[in-house]
Amino acid sequence: MEQQHWPHPPVTAHRREATEDESRHANGLDWDRYADEYQATHGDFLGDVGFVWGPEGLTEAQAGILGPLVGKDVLEVGSGAGQCSRWIRDQGGRAFGLDLSHRQLQHSLRIDEETGIAVPSVRGTATVLPFADGSFDVVFCAFGALQFVADIERAVAEAARVLRPGGRFAFSITHPTRWMFPDDPTEEGLTATQPYWDRTPYVEVDDTTGAIAYVEHHRTLGDWVGILAGAGFHLTTLLEPEWPAGHDRLWGGWSAVRGRLTPGTAIFGADLLTGTRSGPLV
Repeated sequence: MEQQHWPHPPVTAHRREATEDESRHANGLDWDRYADEYQATHGDFLGDVGFVWGPEGLTEAQAGILGPLVGKDVLEVGSGAGQCSRWIRDQGGRAFGLDLSHRQLQHSLRIDEETGIAVPSVRGTATVLPFADGSFDVVFCAFGALQFVADIERAVAEAARVLRPGGRFAFSITHPTRWMFPDDPTEEGLTATQPYWDRTPYVEVDDTTGAIAYVEHHRTLGDWVGILAGAGFHLTTLLEPEWPAGHDRLWGGWSAVRGRLTPGTAIFGADLLTGTRSGPLV
């Protein structure tokens, strides 16, 4: 079936504040517009039953960040078309998906049917997970949600709430140092132009309507350590994958030109300390 490519409205990028509601509304609509193009462009690289942590191509089979998966209850936050969760089910885990984008979840259903490996998934947000306390052994997010969330403390506390004591939380994001550079994969994008410590969100505004069309939030490495500790997590893993030799894939601001010099992805792994699971935030 030929993929439908959604039109992209002309936008202008800004650095400005954006609330949780603004971020959620803009990014949900943006991913609905972009889902067809994303799956058509990157689907082969991701694999229908595959777990890739980022544009460098590091897989969970190589990294082993989540630990043993057989018989484990696993939640993927920002699951998209369910590729990672489908790989976990193929490894013997019981993975479930959650995503903000209706269109991404439609792609997940399509791939479920094509592969015969179904990932039960719901539409929702990382800040209000529709699951009971202590439902999962593992919660993870592979570039799927956390950098699009304004209220990050709530999102991480929600991950802690639905985890069982000793449970594993892991996620990958754009490497925080990458925010110093323009979103340009060529040599022109190798000059730092933005202070690393400026946490002002990156916001794209629709030129026609003036509405916020896309939001990404930046935190430093130190911010992430503090956020995890504040939710009762013990950080055990921080990976910064190198760009592999011979890997010539261009993915947005990721490229061999940049990847040979500076990390583009950060992957965190943490365990929930016994007796520290967070309750619901109100």
